[in-house]
Amino acid sequence: MKDLAPIAERVLGNVDKVILGKHHEVRLAFTALLCQGHILIEDVPGVGKTVLAKAIAKSVGGMFRRIQFTPDLLPSDVTGVSVFNQKTREFEFRPGPVMAHIVLTDEINRATPKTQSALLECMEERQVTVDGVTYALPQPFLVLATQNPIEYEGTFPLPEAQLDRFLMRINLGYPSPADEIAILDSQQRTHPLERIEQVMSIEELKELQQGMGEVHVEDLVKEYIVDLVTASRKHPDVYLGASPRGALALYKTGRAWAALDGRDYVIPDDIKAMAQPTLAHRIIISPSARIKNVDARGVVEEILRSTPVPGTRVRVGRA
Repeated sequence: MKDLAPIAERVLGNVDKVILGKHHEVRLAFTALLCQGHILIEDVPGVGKTVLAKAIAKSVGGMFRRIQFTPDLLPSDVTGVSVFNQKTREFEFRPGPVMAHIVLTDEINRATPKTQSALLECMEERQVTVDGVTYALPQPFLVLATQNPIEYEGTFPLPEAQLDRFLMRINLGYPSPADEIAILDSQQRTHPLERIEQVMSIEELKELQQGMGEVHVEDLVKEYIVDLVTASRKHPDVYLGASPRGALALYKTGRAWAALDGRDYVIPDDIKAMAQPTLAHRIIISPSARIKNVDARGVVEEILRSTPVPGTRVRVGRA
């Protein structure tokens, strides 16, 4: 895993040329890619969500497709459709835009629940089933979905089952004044996205993804992960806590985060760094707590403060 850090820095540095001042968020996105997980970016329009997806795809040489979700979008517009060929007298499968390495589903909450559900099989099983026939998706496969947290008119909120399919939820946020000036300067003649080149092959990415299994996680760190997830379920302000899939997400991303630091073992700080993006969107706040403006991010922060870190417990009666 020590070889991963310099390779990852090539990709991160490449994307940083386009997404200025957001190195942490770019690193989170690459972490999800290493874990073969999906990302939900919840942010206002114009902060670079689409550009981030395109920059990652160009950096790793992956096939990129964009699906603009609208209320009239059909499931077949996503997965593909079988068309009758009059010459051969047989049905032929015409693959949809989901058949790509990196798929940007823009404004996912604008599509109807039926169309949203078309992504469930794609995200979980990495396959699509059309007219009873199953087709495998390209590997690696990453769904990068975006949604606007401000405008809710004409939208269909994602159900908890679909939110749970996303490995992490991140926010890009507005750039600092200095970074915004740099953005203006970078686009004086051409968009920086046109100037970045491929720095990693798909085969290299697959090798790195397989190498995540070599990162060691101590039993105490595993207990810490379970303690955090359990605390989310028992918190007084929480109606529904993180699922076992949330614990797996924290486990996987912790290993990838450690590997990006050049380590082949996970420390509690890796778990702390990944707790917010992997757990917050899986927690449902109770109605009474919402009235008091309690949000999931605040709950995760409180859980991190109150849950003891492994190795720091005082053992009474021992030297």
